[in-house]
This record gives sequence, structure tokens and C-alpha cells, in this order.
Amino acid sequence: MVGRVLQIRDLGLIGYGPALEIQEELVEERKRGAGTDTLLLLEHTPVYTLGRNADEANVTATEAELEARGIEVVRTGRGGDVTYHGPGQLVGYPIIDLGARGEGAVRYVGRLEQVMLEVLAEFGIEGTTDRRNRGVWVGNDKVGAIGVRITRHITMHGFSLNVCPDLGNYFGIVPCGIRDKGVTSLERLVEGITMETAKRVIVEKFAALFGYDGGVVDG
Repeated sequence: MVGRVLQIRDLGLIGYGPALEIQEELVEERKRGAGTDTLLLLEHTPVYTLGRNADEANVTATEAELEARGIEVVRTGRGGDVTYHGPGQLVGYPIIDLGARGEGAVRYVGRLEQVMLEVLAEFGIEGTTDRRNRGVWVGNDKVGAIGVRITRHITMHGFSLNVCPDLGNYFGIVPCGIRDKGVTSLERLVEGITMETAKRVIVEKFAALFGYDGGVVDG
């Protein structure tokens, strides 16, 4: 992987639909053999997203509650069940050609988990994983979620790490369809954590674990 540089685009706060359009454009580029590996970093406006096989019953909020909180509901093409995205949650969407790396889906998902585990370790937190329920956990609470889609070896969607979101917005779903576990955030575990600090560490760990020489930021 010598000489491979990761393009990093910070999209800031953005709606789910516009971010999906950017992903799809980059994926099509990579399928044509154009473009370069890219990591999109962003925060979404409040949204519940349902994966391909998600059970709609896991969205428990009423239409009135959704409207009052300004949360939209979107069915999407990623794997996994239902999750929440919103301000204060750092979302990473890697657009990577796995075929060029000779890497499969299982190893890729494991690397995404490892990125978040190493971010937690940077702040002195011991995280764990669960092969039955992908993502990253601290005790019985999920702090990082994963949902990906891979077509013709090109990845999209990705991971989300709760930095300082309003955890009250998880009220209207059964997160990832798991009823006996909770959610947490770095804010609850690390004093003084900021989104900018979390972004910096995510980029460092992602570039190192995926074998990039560095990252070029295109904000």
C-alpha cells in the first residue's frame, strides 16, 4: 500500500439524502476506475435509517413524536437494522475499492470495528465487539455502529461513532433491533471530548489501519 493516499472530505452537517447522493457519485466513479479512495466525514440532521432487512416495528415513535423532534425516517440500502443519526454523532462513509486491495467484506467490517476500538483506546476506554451484533460496545451500551453496502467491490455507507449526540433521540427506535442493550457516547465517558478531536483521531486510526500513507483533506 506504499504511496496510497486517502482523500478526506468533511461535509459538516448534512441531510441524509444529499450525503447519499455524494456517496453514489463517488461509488460510480470508482466502478469506472476513476477517482480515489475517499473517506467522507459528516454529521447528519436527525434521521432514523432502516437497513435492507430492518423490521419497521423497530421504529416505535409515532408520527407526531417524529414531527415534534424533527426526525425523518429513511429506508436505505445498507446492511443492519434501524439506527439513529444526528448532530454530535461522527459518521464515516468510506468509498474504497476492496478489489484492488484483495480484501473481503468480513475483514473490511472487522477493520471498521478496529478503527473505533482504537479511537476509544486513545481516550483510555476499553471497547468490545460482538460477532452477532456488529459495532463497538462499552459494557452493554453501543457507542459505535456499522452498516455497509459493497457492490462490485466498492464500499459505501460505513460507521457512526457517538461523540456528543442527544441520546434522547434514540427514544423512538429499538437500536439495531436489540432490546436488551443500551447506547452511550464518548461525552459520557471522556471529559472534555470535542467533535474536532474525535475527527482527528478517527482519521489517524483509519489511515493507519487501512494502510494509507496519509490523508488529504478536502473540506
